[in-house]
Amino acid sequence: MNLKKQAQQIIEQVGGKENIQAATHCVTRLRLSLHDESKVNQEELEKLEAVKGSFSTNGQFQVVIGQGTVDKVYKEMVELGVGEASKDDVKQASSEKMNPLQKAIKTLADIFIPILPAIVTAGLLMGIHNILAQEDIFYDGQSLIAVHPQWADLAGIINLIANTAFAFLPGLIGWSAVKKFGGNPLLGIVLGLILVHPELLNAWDYGNAVKEGRVPTWNLFGLEVEKIGYQGQVLPVLLASYVLAKIEVFLRNRIPDSVQLLVVGPVALLVTGFLTFIAIGPLMFGLGNTITDGLVWVFDQFSAIGGLLYGALYPLLVVTGMHHTFLAVDVQLIGSTGSTFLWPILALSNISQGSAAFGVWLATKNENLKGLSVSSGVSAWLGITEPALFGVNLRYKFPFIAALVSSAIAGMYITIQSVRANSIGVGGVPGIVSIQNSGWISFIIGMVIVIVIPFVVTYVMAKRKKI
Repeated sequence: MNLKKQAQQIIEQVGGKENIQAATHCVTRLRLSLHDESKVNQEELEKLEAVKGSFSTNGQFQVVIGQGTVDKVYKEMVELGVGEASKDDVKQASSEKMNPLQKAIKTLADIFIPILPAIVTAGLLMGIHNILAQEDIFYDGQSLIAVHPQWADLAGIINLIANTAFAFLPGLIGWSAVKKFGGNPLLGIVLGLILVHPELLNAWDYGNAVKEGRVPTWNLFGLEVEKIGYQGQVLPVLLASYVLAKIEVFLRNRIPDSVQLLVVGPVALLVTGFLTFIAIGPLMFGLGNTITDGLVWVFDQFSAIGGLLYGALYPLLVVTGMHHTFLAVDVQLIGSTGSTFLWPILALSNISQGSAAFGVWLATKNENLKGLSVSSGVSAWLGITEPALFGVNLRYKFPFIAALVSSAIAGMYITIQSVRANSIGVGGVPGIVSIQNSGWISFIIGMVIVIVIPFVVTYVMAKRKKI
């Protein structure tokens, strides 16, 4: 295709060069910050040969082009007079148009997405360890390492590597959060590690320690401060990181450069540390446990409704970008209860979107759509649903609805069956390794639901509509 002509037509259909505030691209999409999105002619835009779909999210208008082609189209747009910008420039321009809720969601996403590879890797490795160490997988009433003890040390090393990201999770969150809030990320790491220091009472032992009356304390001039850690907790380190970053920035702007190294870091860390152990930690620890207990109670008392609603709502959360907030919820659930009942529904929802895209792939005679559908379907089955969602399913609507309905049905079923995940893994077909082995059969039945229903419904509808 004529890439220069395609670039010119894209510019025209998004309202012209004067409507483009900033433009960049990722692996598959143009990312545009527009002055006025109402000027976009989305219907004509998506008729262009180079365009596989388009959508607006978090203040950005994104145009799906495809890997390999998007950077060429972007270069043509720059030559046509569109100003070249970085991803940070576009994010900054887009954030100015967000409401407070969108900004809060984006903040959480910006904190958790950078540490997601570590969490997912840990989840997959924990899944491998569980296969080796859990009973009734290979042998009745026994684990693989019990029958073959020569595998025990290998399983132990895998478990050590896998548990590290979760054991020191506040360190990862502290690094990412302080960086996001404008502070020194190294101080964020130190703050996070302070909250899981070995001298502190482990958070997982806190309940028993309270019952037995053996919670250690510091005596700060008559003020009793509990000497506990915050392993597996999200909220304490998030708020503490915000406080640390703001104190650091405040001091950095007022302390002479010559003595900043001696003053800024020590003062910021000391003040934040005292505030965290005295107030921030206990308050956020209580709030986090209240939220966790509330979710557990709802899903225990109304499991069918909870699973149905979350299965139906999750694709909509992805569309709005709000799904990132639930990563923090999953992490909090795992830290507090040792497992999560939300993440298995997420994994099935992702599979359903991929299955709907595969239905389009088999039914359509459009070669461009075939290529987009099969590649985005594979991506969704491996946990990345945006290409399938925005490039195929939402574009034709009925594939998205078929996937949403199947996700709701499967979510209701696996929640009734008490399917839980020990960790967060790849949110698609490989996610089964993160599921507790007692729920494997139910999870596989859920997978059958989200593979068959959206695929068949989408295929039949696509044939009828002749897309």
